[in-house]
Amino acid sequence: MLDKFTQFIEQHLAGPMEFLGNQRHLRAVRDGIVSTLPLIIVSSFFMILAFPPLPQDWGIYQFLSSNATTILLPYRMTMYIMSLYAAFGIGFSLSRSYKLDGLSGGILATTAFLLTFTPVNIPAEALNAAGTVGFVLPMANLGSAGMFVAIITSILAVEIYRITDRSKFKITMPAQVPPAVARSFEALTPTLVIILGMGAITYYIGFDWHTIVAKVVDPLVSAADSLPSVLLITFLTTFFWSFGIHGASIVGSLARPLWLQLLEGNTTAMASGDLIPNIAAEPFYQWFIWIGGAGSTIGLAILLAFRTKSEFGSKLGKTALLPAIFNINEPLIFGTPIVLNPILIPPFIIAPLVNGVIAWIATSIGLVNKVTVNAPWTLPGPIGAFLATGGDWRAIVLNVLLIVLSVLIYYPFVKIYDKNELEKEQLPAEELG
Repeated sequence: MLDKFTQFIEQHLAGPMEFLGNQRHLRAVRDGIVSTLPLIIVSSFFMILAFPPLPQDWGIYQFLSSNATTILLPYRMTMYIMSLYAAFGIGFSLSRSYKLDGLSGGILATTAFLLTFTPVNIPAEALNAAGTVGFVLPMANLGSAGMFVAIITSILAVEIYRITDRSKFKITMPAQVPPAVARSFEALTPTLVIILGMGAITYYIGFDWHTIVAKVVDPLVSAADSLPSVLLITFLTTFFWSFGIHGASIVGSLARPLWLQLLEGNTTAMASGDLIPNIAAEPFYQWFIWIGGAGSTIGLAILLAFRTKSEFGSKLGKTALLPAIFNINEPLIFGTPIVLNPILIPPFIIAPLVNGVIAWIATSIGLVNKVTVNAPWTLPGPIGAFLATGGDWRAIVLNVLLIVLSVLIYYPFVKIYDKNELEKEQLPAEELG
């Protein structure tokens, strides 16, 4: 039965999934957004610093909270405008995939994105004592709210760059000209097209990119912050992994823009002192569903290390336990293996689904804070959960309970797996060969 199902997957799903994972535009979006993760992770910790998990009568708490506006400035110039950085990353990656100059592509993509904004002229009396008149950009749309606009305009800009380059509709400099200077002149034509085209669409036609795209995307964002969506994403991730397809890469490429909107919605609300609205941002998956890696395999690692009698299972468990503590589970996925293994695939899919339901209920009824910090994914689970929820000690308890639950779910399957491995080790060498 499993062989027939595996054959069906290989014939009908493996190819399309591999194509989807390698599709240049999706890969560029993934690379561009992933390139912003260092900014998101580091700037998230300013949220903890501005709103420390300390008693309110402590002097250090009062000092930090009174200076929260200043403390949050690095956050506002990094994560709060993440779409601006993502636009450059998408343009750079997509240009490189076309063998074009990545730097020029990144700049063109950023230019196209910024040309979707209409600066607002602030009256002199609303500014400083000097009465200086100035223009400001609507900062909110530079963040995750503008992510889909950044994706669309970045791809559009690079495609214009590609078309002008392939059509030779560009300024070509002599070979003696330094490469950096030559590339700048070659980018003049697409720059002209992008500035005139985007400027005309935004300022002369009056097309409101952000309002229109937001109306299209809002149902997706709302749907992403629901228990059915959490379960679907969790299932698809482990389902694809079960057949050797990198589920996290495929599903994450499509879901990450939505996760970022949910996370920034939380951080913005926290910075403004409002109620935190969203549950299912990416850190929710990391610290309450994918503990130890996709499939909640921390439970499998613990059992293999301490509850197996077979030499292979015990050695593999002891080897894989330390990486699993830091959420690296490839040694388990390919070492046991979980891939195409009818014994270990069921708990690999079931454990994170059960964790997701319990974590969702615990968070939705207020037993645990909603996530506001994108803590580094290589942190041990309890520490990551504590930081991701803004220093909520209850998140540590929930994380540990979910690890125990994962152990219990994997236990009967590991017993069968260990029994089979033990029987193999007791067979004569000639029978194994």
